[in-house]
Amino acid sequence: MRNLSVVAEFILLGIPHTEGLETMLLVLFLSFYIFTLMGNLLILLAVVSSAQLHTPMYFFLCKLSIFDIFFPSVSSPKMLCYLSGNSRAISYAGCASQLFFYHFLGCTECFLYTVMAYDRFVAICHPLRYTIIMSPRVCVILAMGTSFFGCIQATFLTTLTFQLPYCGPNKVDYYFCDIPVMLKLACADTSALEMVGFISVGLMPLSCFLLILTSYSCIICSILQIRSAKGRSCAFSTCSAHLTAILLSFMPVVLIYLQPTPNPWLNATVQILNNLVTPMLNPLIYSLRNKEVKYSLRKVLQPVAFLPGR
Repeated sequence: MRNLSVVAEFILLGIPHTEGLETMLLVLFLSFYIFTLMGNLLILLAVVSSAQLHTPMYFFLCKLSIFDIFFPSVSSPKMLCYLSGNSRAISYAGCASQLFFYHFLGCTECFLYTVMAYDRFVAICHPLRYTIIMSPRVCVILAMGTSFFGCIQATFLTTLTFQLPYCGPNKVDYYFCDIPVMLKLACADTSALEMVGFISVGLMPLSCFLLILTSYSCIICSILQIRSAKGRSCAFSTCSAHLTAILLSFMPVVLIYLQPTPNPWLNATVQILNNLVTPMLNPLIYSLRNKEVKYSLRKVLQPVAFLPGR
């Protein structure tokens, strides 16, 4: 890709209309970030340390936790850095990297939610064939496939954005480099690229959402046929956690990228929820309603609580 840009760095202006609130935002976002890291690390520790959790569902949950650690790490460290009074400048390459990894991790999570819905579909609708269909080899292929297609989508969107010339203004009216704000700074007509990007960003989550909807329609039909009230309750409990996480993940995408008239403050607020709050809530969603995860966490944390001197 030939780089026509003469801009060597960009200046991140931060969240719109928050001047003078830097200290409060620093404490708030740092707390969110720490809880996100701790929560997802605990989920990883619980699954890895418990043999009974070495199943396809928890394998995919582990991958989700790993991506929930890296996803906020794309934008949060730089944001926390300038909120603490350091430079707001970010290099051209750094800006491109932010945009690539944000969409790579976001798209991969989107595909991963679809795979997790398929896993629940097989477990509930075809329980006798579950271990055959969701074999370790299939799980690895599906996990690698989510990252592969996420990488393709992110590469396409990053190339689309940074093949444009950036030759003048370099102030990014946002707290990290994302497609809508970067296109505003380009020294070229971006209308065609905006349409292509709009279709690309909108089509991918829509396709995933329709596949998830299909899976859960079949799941609900199967659950309603379960005669045991305890069996229905257990199935609904597992699926409700996944559906809650899906809604928290997909709603921000719709609000940010598919709105006809962008609102910078609304976008930033929703993006913060998507970047920091949702990854922080996912461990709670998957652990609070899951007895196996809670039991494994207790086993992991109890020895720590009874260490000498505590």
